[in-house]
Amino acid sequence: MKKVFFYVIMTSFLLVSCATQQERAERREQMRKAVAEAVETNRMRLEISWMNTQRYGSKSVTPDFFLELRDDMLNSYLPYMGQVYKATLTTQSQGLNFEVPVQAMQKSHPKADRWLYVIDAKTDEDSYKYIIELFETGKADIRVTSANRDHISFDGGLVLPHQ
Repeated sequence: MKKVFFYVIMTSFLLVSCATQQERAERREQMRKAVAEAVETNRMRLEISWMNTQRYGSKSVTPDFFLELRDDMLNSYLPYMGQVYKATLTTQSQGLNFEVPVQAMQKSHPKADRWLYVIDAKTDEDSYKYIIELFETGKADIRVTSANRDHISFDGGLVLPHQ
């Protein structure tokens, strides 16, 4: 009786394991296709999960922060912690919150599993360089430098388009 019970449990485990592996493979393929489409169309939305500051270490962030690229527009809704070296009289925004046209963009494919974007953007307050490393897994690393602030980086991932 123990042997039969053991075989039933093992068979059930193997069936569940196979289904789970297949589901994971399907999700990986779906993400790979979404990344390829985002790179081809220059349209992507990255949700942010962590920020890595120069002075204050790493912090998790709430899921409402994002970075969005739509053709030649950059929509940045990111938190910021760091030193601002030169504030203007019109400085009202907090964080890296703006939507501006992309001034320059370079896209490359340095390795088989990743793409690299270098995006220049300018607001009334500052000039920014966003360096986005997008992996075929959907993971994204974002580094932001500016003329008047400490640099900061973010970890996040590509949001899949709605089906």
